[in-house]
Amino acid sequence: MLEQIAAANAWLNGYVWGWPMIVLLLGTGVLLTVVTGGVQFRYLGFALREVLGKLTEKKSDEPGSVSPFQAVATALASTVGVGNIAGVATAISIGGPGALFWLWISGLLGMCTKFAEIVVAMHYREPDATGTMRGGAMYTLKRGLGMPWLGTLFAALVSLAAFGIGNMVQANSVADSLRASFGLSPSLTGLVLAVITGIVILGGIKRIGEVTEIMVPFMALLYIGGGVVILLRFADAVPGAVGLVFESAFSGAAATGGFAGATMMMALRYGVARGLFSNEAGLGSAPMVHAAARTDHPVRQGLYGIFEVFVDTMLVCTVTGLVILSTGVWNGGATGAALAGQAFSEGLPGTAGNLVVTTSLVLFAFSTLVGWSYYGETGVVYLFGAKAAAPYRVLWLIFIYVGATGSLHLVWDIADTLNGLMALPNLVSVLGSIPLLLRLKREFFTSVAVRR
Repeated sequence: MLEQIAAANAWLNGYVWGWPMIVLLLGTGVLLTVVTGGVQFRYLGFALREVLGKLTEKKSDEPGSVSPFQAVATALASTVGVGNIAGVATAISIGGPGALFWLWISGLLGMCTKFAEIVVAMHYREPDATGTMRGGAMYTLKRGLGMPWLGTLFAALVSLAAFGIGNMVQANSVADSLRASFGLSPSLTGLVLAVITGIVILGGIKRIGEVTEIMVPFMALLYIGGGVVILLRFADAVPGAVGLVFESAFSGAAATGGFAGATMMMALRYGVARGLFSNEAGLGSAPMVHAAARTDHPVRQGLYGIFEVFVDTMLVCTVTGLVILSTGVWNGGATGAALAGQAFSEGLPGTAGNLVVTTSLVLFAFSTLVGWSYYGETGVVYLFGAKAAAPYRVLWLIFIYVGATGSLHLVWDIADTLNGLMALPNLVSVLGSIPLLLRLKREFFTSVAVRR
């Protein structure tokens, strides 16, 4: 029976994370880029100034539960995860250096998709029974498009998928990293991780925001800083690495050692898939936490979505990719986190490289645990009301321990499929709301932004 379930899920997953979904997500990004006039390119500078200029802003009379930066920090806590290290390394080891180019393309288009889904979610958000602002594709489908059944499906998908990609996979990654590096028992890791996570998430979105606004900049600077040091040490190899990325993106790359070779299609598939998996643009996850932000206009918060993908894909993922290529370890046969660890160990003296990668993996995974707990909780609150939030948080902590100590690959695989399926109702909500998106964009950039 389990074998049949696994086979059925593998078949479905081939479509969910295969070419059909890649084409759908990229096509949506292209369409939104065209209809918005390339908002992610025209207003990237504006978005960076908007976010970085309000890092310390706390007080606001606008409705919401957290500051705009706390919202984007929580979203980044969820998107900047193990995929930024292990996922990018896997894309390069299988798809070749050209995969990094297609990852950049997915990031550039993903900026616009993330902008659009946040703007729409902000417009249709509403307070729950406790006063916490809730929003996301489920609310858009119910209130905006008159499709409550599809909103219910999305809420069910996110509340279930969260236990896999946002919980057990992350807990297991932390346990494996600490066991390999320091010999710590997975049981101890699972227990401590559950307790620390509980301290954060049992306080609700306000405490989550307070923690992530400190943790996310620290972990990003630690990882990017370590990567920059390596790139400076290997500065002579960086131009060649960048050239190899562009050359391999269209011609494929053959290599020696354990690398068997990669075609252009492999580079495109793995680069785009890992980029989309990392920044989650189009999956509908981040809008749920952005909807809790205090802001005067949906488009203003949408700009934080552009910033979010820029940091996740164009900075963190790029650092991973260039370090792997510049140090020359990419075609040695290693893959995943092991390949990234090898690259950082090659680039930093002593044990510093391994320490940076291990610490980053732990912090990235922990931040994802915290952020995704709110996504899953939002789905449950939509389905069963605000009273379901507390039991969901407790269940979340139990599954952290299960993930750290177990090896439930079938559960993870099914959750991975459910995670990908979230994109379908979410894209319906975004594409069906394009007229609203364009009206709000025009309204903001012709009046609100001018009065700032």
